[in-house]
Amino acid sequence: MSNPERGNIEQIAAALRSAKRVAVITGAGMSAESGLPTYRGIGGLYNDMSVEEGMPIEEILHAYTFACNPALTWKYLAQIERACRGAQPNNGHYLLAQWDAHFDLWVITQNVDGFHQTAGSANVIELHGNLRHLFCCDCRAGFDVEDFNLLAIPPRCDKCDGLVRPDVVLFGESLPTAATKAYEREIGRGFDVIFAIGTTAAFPYIYGPVAEATARGCITVEINPDRTDLSTHVSHRIASGALAALEAIDQAFKTC
Repeated sequence: MSNPERGNIEQIAAALRSAKRVAVITGAGMSAESGLPTYRGIGGLYNDMSVEEGMPIEEILHAYTFACNPALTWKYLAQIERACRGAQPNNGHYLLAQWDAHFDLWVITQNVDGFHQTAGSANVIELHGNLRHLFCCDCRAGFDVEDFNLLAIPPRCDKCDGLVRPDVVLFGESLPTAATKAYEREIGRGFDVIFAIGTTAAFPYIYGPVAEATARGCITVEINPDRTDLSTHVSHRIASGALAALEAIDQAFKTC
């Protein structure tokens, strides 16, 4: 880390030492450290995917396409799952899980890979769902699948033969109600420190709460090698990848 970044990190570490409630909002840049593509778009679903049908990927991964032609949408969902298969949480995920011992920590993620839970974080709000969790559109039975190669495409429910889909947000769909309510509840309770890690913060439900927290005097931290609309609305910015920044902050925080 450069000297200016080191000063930032020491200030963030000092804020953490007196913090009781901490929020960490993560986007694709967090999972990139595990070797996943930095997926763009709602739900973190794709990145420069090759589309054979001549349709925009946003249309293929849209709710109405899934309703009319589920096999087409599933074809590309399976491609996404194949790109994710075999990846594991990185040390940044595990460091955040360890922070549960120090704070009332809430992880709010736009990622659909489930890495925060795998690493052991207790309070995780998945705003865009989880790719590995499937459910039946008819009877609503749910189950987890580690490998989409084991599925017929499109898969059918073992209980009622209804159409099965991943529990992720497709284009044209609202965020899941339970996750949204949990997010609003915890943001409403307030945090001492809020991190935005590896996210473009393009959606108002990410940008708004962080910018408003900064205006109220909360310590807010953006970790992203690229500048975003949020960059001028946080109290601290670290121009770095997620893993290097988290490791540096964690080391400083634990060094009295």
